[in-house]
Amino acid sequence: MARGDSKPNVSVSDRIILHLWEQDHQADHYIVTQEITRTGIAESCALHPPNVSRAMSELMSIDAVSQQSRNVRGEKRRQKTWQLTDLGRELARERISDLRSTMILLRSRDGEILEVKADQASSILQTNLSLLQVLMHAQHEGVLNFGDIRFGVLVGSEEKMPEPGSLSMMAGAHSTYHTSHPSTRTVHGRSNEKRALADWYKSGKPMLVLSGIAGCGKTTLASHWLSEVNESEQRPMVMYYPCQPWDTPLGIATSILHRIGVTDQSSDPYEILTSLPLRPGSSIDLDSYRRRLSAHLNDKELQVGMSGDTDSGDFLTILDDVHNIGSAGDHFFGALLQIAEKSRLRLLLISRTNLAFYDRRDVITRDRVSEMPLSGLSIEEISDWLGMMDLDDSAPAEQIFEATGGHPLAVELLEIYGQTLHEDWLRFLDEEILDVLPDDHREILSILAVSDRPVPWPRLARAAGVDGNPPPPLIERGLMLELSTGMWLHEALRSRLLREVGAPLEERSRKLGQS
Repeated sequence: MARGDSKPNVSVSDRIILHLWEQDHQADHYIVTQEITRTGIAESCALHPPNVSRAMSELMSIDAVSQQSRNVRGEKRRQKTWQLTDLGRELARERISDLRSTMILLRSRDGEILEVKADQASSILQTNLSLLQVLMHAQHEGVLNFGDIRFGVLVGSEEKMPEPGSLSMMAGAHSTYHTSHPSTRTVHGRSNEKRALADWYKSGKPMLVLSGIAGCGKTTLASHWLSEVNESEQRPMVMYYPCQPWDTPLGIATSILHRIGVTDQSSDPYEILTSLPLRPGSSIDLDSYRRRLSAHLNDKELQVGMSGDTDSGDFLTILDDVHNIGSAGDHFFGALLQIAEKSRLRLLLISRTNLAFYDRRDVITRDRVSEMPLSGLSIEEISDWLGMMDLDDSAPAEQIFEATGGHPLAVELLEIYGQTLHEDWLRFLDEEILDVLPDDHREILSILAVSDRPVPWPRLARAAGVDGNPPPPLIERGLMLELSTGMWLHEALRSRLLREVGAPLEERSRKLGQS
């Protein structure tokens, strides 16, 4: 399995040297192409043009490149161009030898995430990407996906770039999404939540956001509900997209087009494909994407998806683990919400954190967004679950609820191991929730845990030695709750943090008592 942090960082000088090496066949030509002008270098190396000029000055100072004024094909005026010197070519060979061993992430034809050397990527992806193009895509997007529609254009630098709408999406483009929900564990309880999901879907409201801490059963609940929808008469066309830490909005945007059957110019009457970026580091033309996709989805004469794929006419897009996209996806998700308001698109977003691309007005007054914060199971639901287990009376529902906050995973481990606080549960809390927090945020939670009642924020802040408002990440992730009587802690975390006995516990109690 590849590491999630394998993202190269190619220096500006290395990008330029690799690019000029690829264009070295134009050395000393009287007429050249745009690729060795400032504009062409900037586009190929994902740089701002002023940065190209500065970098060239540095490279010329070490005699790695030379500058000439030459005729550029298709241009009336001569322009500044650059090429490698003999010293620059020697330097290029050295840098290529090092860079070709750079480890990058790619998604194979089978959907498997692999970590490979950069010079192996083109062969695995079955495309004709140069080393520089591989590194640039990896640096800006994290993962190279088999079937990426843009890889058909990133071939010969001297050839005229074909129109985006004329490209065919390769067969593996579907590897980033699924057409059905994942297999999950059994749902226990959640009758109110299942009813709320059904009510949202019947209402026609564009989007629902399902949120909660790690492992609380968000995906399980959504999958169970979706299986019921698929068995009903209102069966929609479904795209289930699990967002990974390396994902970008581009992967979602491309998958949506693939799912509705937009794969080439013949299936793209509204030219949505032209809104996708063709070069690494470029952005989606969101306005064009929004307008054209909306028109496509509303065109009654177009067959959306495969024949017989849908009965309701809805296109239900489920984006799981949306928090992995981060703020980089805010504008894109906002565009999707606008599309959903005007078309058959329906959005179910699953996240560990609150999302920032909409506000309270969208929920309360505009009626665009429904929210479902998912907490732990109730005592009654835990009791019903325990009734299905072969356990003695040593594990009453009240005790389990108090220890775990009703977290489904904790109860599931109880079912497997017969222990309320099995070490796997504690490890889960540490690795997935607590260990990823900054030290000062964890200390705030640890101090709050020693209290048996909510604590007003000013008092908690003084005890923790922090200034300002409650840290947004703790609130957004549901780790610390803002109640009318003060700040409170998720019960599962409180129980875990209180196991830190001895001097640390006593010191935190003292600080809270003095604040």
